[in-house]
Amino acid sequence: MVSINENYLKLKAGYLFPEITKRVNTFLVANSNTELIKLGIGDVTEPLPEACIKAMKNAVEDMGDHSKFKGYGPEQGYQWLREKIAYYDFQLRGCDIDASEIFISDGSKCDTGNILDIFGKNNKIAITDPVYPVYVDTNVMAGNTGPINVENNRYDDLIYLPIKAENNFVANIPDVKVDLIYLCFPNNPTGAVANKEYLKSWVDYAQANNSIILFDAAYEAFITEETIPHSIYEIEGAKNCAIEFRSFSKNAGFTGTRCAFTVVPKTLIANTANGSTVELWKMWNRRQSTKFNGVSYIIQRGAEAVYSEEGKIQVNNLVKFYLENARIIRKQLNTTKLDKVYGGINSPYIWLKTPENISSWEFFDELLRTVNIVGTPGSGFGSSGEGYFRISAFNSRENVEEAMKRIKKHYKV
Repeated sequence: MVSINENYLKLKAGYLFPEITKRVNTFLVANSNTELIKLGIGDVTEPLPEACIKAMKNAVEDMGDHSKFKGYGPEQGYQWLREKIAYYDFQLRGCDIDASEIFISDGSKCDTGNILDIFGKNNKIAITDPVYPVYVDTNVMAGNTGPINVENNRYDDLIYLPIKAENNFVANIPDVKVDLIYLCFPNNPTGAVANKEYLKSWVDYAQANNSIILFDAAYEAFITEETIPHSIYEIEGAKNCAIEFRSFSKNAGFTGTRCAFTVVPKTLIANTANGSTVELWKMWNRRQSTKFNGVSYIIQRGAEAVYSEEGKIQVNNLVKFYLENARIIRKQLNTTKLDKVYGGINSPYIWLKTPENISSWEFFDELLRTVNIVGTPGSGFGSSGEGYFRISAFNSRENVEEAMKRIKKHYKV
């Protein structure tokens, strides 16, 4: 008889975003003429930068030319893209990251899950709460958690670090030793950011405890404050204790074309069961070479164009567009009963307190029913997200302004 990976049976009934889709579709069956505005999932709406489109068109032409045709590319990514990433995203910010330490992939979502392939089953794992659901679910799938505790909606063997208004949505350093630590800044879902002093405290903790920080910086392009670091590697010592994940999805609109990268410094080491040490770079390189055939040549040429002079201007304009959406949302919500809002300054996400102490899913259903707007219930990101709600700035200006008109009318003071 075929056996299954029974860790999948420990997963909650539905991943957050498919559950949202299910509820929305049910609503639309009964209300087919409704004009919904979706400010839930963090998917972009604006076209790709023209520089990227031009580069990908040229790359398609290359594929029809015998002298330029590309078959399998290097699993780690083409050198010309890795070198530009290393220079523009890290070296110009004072980070000593080499192109060889960068691995091109098809998404940060994939990498934050796949990275578990190189770690053992006996690690103590810390996550913030609320948190991007992929961090939790992939650990469940990998067998790194115990069963879910239905009373508090948490897995027994994970260490949860609550983030809430009282601690400015940044987790306190744990008072126990943990091995793997998931951090995300600018934070998804709360929109909070971390200053250098705060990140230094985590790096110091990780070095003292031989821990590894898994640092998700997918939204770093939205940082507006000059004093906020864009990379964990801006912190002294981070190359010895951190892996960083980046993406072209949100800054350059690559959600539909898929390109990202992970930085694994060659100075990172971890222990085997017998006490010897191994380089994590070698393990990740072996993993990628075995399980991944690389991102297409065409898409990597598009990503390379992000670093061209015209590409940098166009990407910056895209980021500014979504940040302006976020500013509008924050400003308008502050004139309503939904005036307890966070985020939206260094992030495309606005995190708001639900009104009158109703639950996150109750507020989801209320918004859907009364003003025909879709957001994301905070409890879907973890038990500490209960009573909060995420609104995404990823949409057209027209839709954002219309959504705020509806909310202002229904939730007027």
